[in-house]
Amino acid sequence: MTRNNGTLDDYTCSNALLLPLISEFTWSIEVRAFLYLFGLLYCFTGVAIIADIFMGAIEKITSTTRKVFINHRSQEPEVIEVRIWNDTVANLTLMALGSSAPEILLSIIEIVGNNFESGSLGPGTIVGSAAFNLMGISAVCVAAIPGVESRQIKGLKVFAITAVFSILAYLWLIFVLMGVSKNVVEVWEAVVTFLLFPILVYLAYLADKGFPWNKSRVSATTANGKQIELGSIQPGELEAMVDGLTLTKDGQVDPNELAKWVRQASRMGLTGEDAAKLAAYKLITSKEHSRAWYRIGATRIFSGSKKIQPQLSIKLREVYDAINEHPDAVNLSPLIETVPQNKAIIEFHAIACAVPESVGRFPITIVRSGKTDNSVSVRVETIDGSAVGGQDFVTFNQVIQFEAGELEKIVTMEIIDDNQYEPDEQFYIKLSLTGTKAIKQKDVMLGRISIMEVTVLNDDDPGTITFEERGILVKESVGVAQVPVLRKNGADGEVSVRWRTIDKNAVSGKAYIGGEGCLVFKHSEMKRVIEIPISNDMMPEKDECFEVELSDPTGGAVLGSITKLAVTITNDEEFNSVLNRLADMTTANVDSMEVHHSTWTSQIKDAMNVNGGDIENATTSDYVMHFLTFGWKLLFALVPPAGIWGGWLSFFVSLVVIGALTAIVGDLASIFGCLVGLDDAVTAITFVALGTSLPDLFASRAAAMNEKYADNAIGNVTGSNSVNVFLGLGLPWLIASIYHASNGNEFKVEAGSLGFSITVFTITAVLSLALLVTRRCSAACGRGELGGPLGTRYASAIFLLVLWMAYVLLSSLETYGHITGF
Repeated sequence: MTRNNGTLDDYTCSNALLLPLISEFTWSIEVRAFLYLFGLLYCFTGVAIIADIFMGAIEKITSTTRKVFINHRSQEPEVIEVRIWNDTVANLTLMALGSSAPEILLSIIEIVGNNFESGSLGPGTIVGSAAFNLMGISAVCVAAIPGVESRQIKGLKVFAITAVFSILAYLWLIFVLMGVSKNVVEVWEAVVTFLLFPILVYLAYLADKGFPWNKSRVSATTANGKQIELGSIQPGELEAMVDGLTLTKDGQVDPNELAKWVRQASRMGLTGEDAAKLAAYKLITSKEHSRAWYRIGATRIFSGSKKIQPQLSIKLREVYDAINEHPDAVNLSPLIETVPQNKAIIEFHAIACAVPESVGRFPITIVRSGKTDNSVSVRVETIDGSAVGGQDFVTFNQVIQFEAGELEKIVTMEIIDDNQYEPDEQFYIKLSLTGTKAIKQKDVMLGRISIMEVTVLNDDDPGTITFEERGILVKESVGVAQVPVLRKNGADGEVSVRWRTIDKNAVSGKAYIGGEGCLVFKHSEMKRVIEIPISNDMMPEKDECFEVELSDPTGGAVLGSITKLAVTITNDEEFNSVLNRLADMTTANVDSMEVHHSTWTSQIKDAMNVNGGDIENATTSDYVMHFLTFGWKLLFALVPPAGIWGGWLSFFVSLVVIGALTAIVGDLASIFGCLVGLDDAVTAITFVALGTSLPDLFASRAAAMNEKYADNAIGNVTGSNSVNVFLGLGLPWLIASIYHASNGNEFKVEAGSLGFSITVFTITAVLSLALLVTRRCSAACGRGELGGPLGTRYASAIFLLVLWMAYVLLSSLETYGHITGF
């Protein structure tokens, strides 16, 4: 930048690499500063959007798999698919390059565009970005964990190595700038700086694998017979297991797990399409994701682009939350119906009863379950059968009220004794809901036994307890098998009988949920049911059978002739067919959420439509941001999609586009800083560092909230900071030092403000890492790097933010000469 004299009005601020494109020096400084600031911010959005495509290509590349055979000692080899890229290597190479490409390219472009002379913008951006990543992002992630939960770093060995190298990197920079060849970077120093990158990757890879002396390794063979090592990963961990749903090895949804969700969803009135969308949402949100996935998600949220997970309507969100309230019940048995906690359930205690004609008045028990803290009502009315109201019994039609906390109501019925001989007669008692439709749906629902049969008898014996028949058939998809138990030849007084299940070729815990219990018949009750959950393993198989046995009657009752009943479980092909279709629909929903595109058509379509075409779930902010970023989206949609050539073509083209856009960002930042009186070093550690790091901030926050571990939130920060130095400074320094050495010159890099900034950052970085170590070891912090008790988490977040602000303030004061540096 040039300046005619000491007055601000005489700034011309020219001599950038590409800008200005037109003669703007007659414009006022205020107008020029505003336009350059707007252009800088707008270009930051462009960098984030092209980085979306770049990250999609990286995700495509790193997700490439190959088939291997896991050798078991006593079993046949298991054929599975494993990723070609090791996760640690991918994070330190492609992923780090994806998140740090703007900073690295800015440093390279600045040196090349400055005739291979060192500048302030590139190195300042790298150090400033490292400070914000370690302190600013960590502070946000520490405070973002919901509740009082905590998150630990899972790959602690890898994190320890990258943390050591992140400090070593900046100590090495201090040595280079102020050591033997002060203010001069020699070729060997640049070579060492660059070579520290592959050394870091190799050591981190060894740490991830357990180091060579760790013998607990899994043997595997590729499809072409080549032996490989899978490190300490167990075979069962290689499948894509998630909480609630599972992807099979061929990428399809496991019907067993899908069946659990479909049954739960169907009880809440969802269509098959909605159930499949809900299952896809569960699948995507529950499994572990890569750093790139969260980075892409953060960019798409603020740009109004297609989201990386299915968008749920308000209704589907309510259903999803309701199902997730009872995960234990779902895992124990997919068919044990969970009692809705937001409704009162009213039903009869028994399905049938019998009374003598001379009984006169007799009680009927109505029970309540589910929500019990409110007042609800239900209508009770009699229905004629062979017994006629007004002749054989007194007609009943009343509304009864359950007060808050009341679990049982007794309704009195009356039999008319006409002193004439008549055969046994029946009539029915029915429950129905009262009030408006809205109140019915909100407050109360009927249970399974909403109609009760009443038989009028001529005797008063306790009765005989027996099964109605010797066997029943139930479909595998029935959910709950209802086994009827009868009380015959009398219904006087309260009696009970014990029951238990007996395994045959159907085994309890697999084909059904067995057990034992006591069935109680109240006075006059003559038919009740035993409910036994049936499991559906979704496998074509022969019919399975188990028995239910009655024993030990009480109250004077005796057992009848049928005391054992066989329950035969038959395979339900129709239900399996429905589940297979839903599995295909769920898989299609999952596939539609891929973070990369396979064709130009889909890429352009998503770019042109708000929220990727999902108008129903688009918000106002989606429309606003889509309008503001539409130009970038349409332009970058011309970049080859990641589905071509395994993602590599998209990777390199995106990298070139990021480089071109970064060159413009560098010019805009330099000219803007010049116009408002900011030194390039200060502009770099503030505006440019923040602009390139904000997408990482939002990505890390999402990862901290949604992942079980802290690795994707802060675990990669130290590795990324190291890579920034080794590539962002090592590579341009290597190019420049070789260029100057070939011309017989020295490549000079003044320590000055850069050396002071690096020193301050190193001190604050050591303090930040010490805090994270303390948090992991301290019970007061929840023994996790992130989250924990509110007091300690906010204290930690404030401490990290203070360190970052101290770094920015001290570096700025030294740059302007208010404090003395080196």
